[in-house]
Amino acid sequence: MLIDPVLRGLALATKGFMPPHEGDALHAAALDAGAAVPGAPWVEVGSYCGRSTVWLGDAARTAGTVLFAVDHHRGSEENQSGWEHHDIEVIDQRVGKMDTLPFFRRAVHDAGLEDHVVGVVGRSPIVAHHWTTPLGFLFIDGGHGVQPARDDFEGWTPHVARGGTLAIHDVFPDPADGGRPPYEQIYLPALASGRFELVSVTGSLRVLTRAG
Repeated sequence: MLIDPVLRGLALATKGFMPPHEGDALHAAALDAGAAVPGAPWVEVGSYCGRSTVWLGDAARTAGTVLFAVDHHRGSEENQSGWEHHDIEVIDQRVGKMDTLPFFRRAVHDAGLEDHVVGVVGRSPIVAHHWTTPLGFLFIDGGHGVQPARDDFEGWTPHVARGGTLAIHDVFPDPADGGRPPYEQIYLPALASGRFELVSVTGSLRVLTRAG
């Protein structure tokens, strides 16, 4: 089942870095996860302004579950001033820091997904440390530095239920294509752990399942 064209258009109009074909693949993987582990909650690590959240939120609604979207909304290292992906429009001029939360809330509201997406405002390692519920679906698209990527792998992947799904964004085996931490600190360790098996590759998106 494809995402509603109106919601797809809304997602594409939202600030973010999820290409449309990868968003569609993410949506399909989430629907499969909903069937494989029915009723289990989902987590998105790194929501930014809500672009990928719309794809996942629509899938969560169809699957009858809830997506918890985890982000501190102050921007990752690569989003800060002087870096390639910096966007001055998301700066809160009062405090001089990024604040993507208003953009995220607007995207979720406009998509009609407030009953199926719960925004969790906080740093990923802190939230992961206190998380206890097995996940049917985990999407990691958080900080792309070495330590943030390592923290996301160590903090969140143990919570994926057997038969559940792990999706990782911005996985670039070739250094010429992009940054290495999601590949080296999340994707390769997931495979090496023996807990996950690769299911599909779409652009920089990797979808794996938790071995049963």
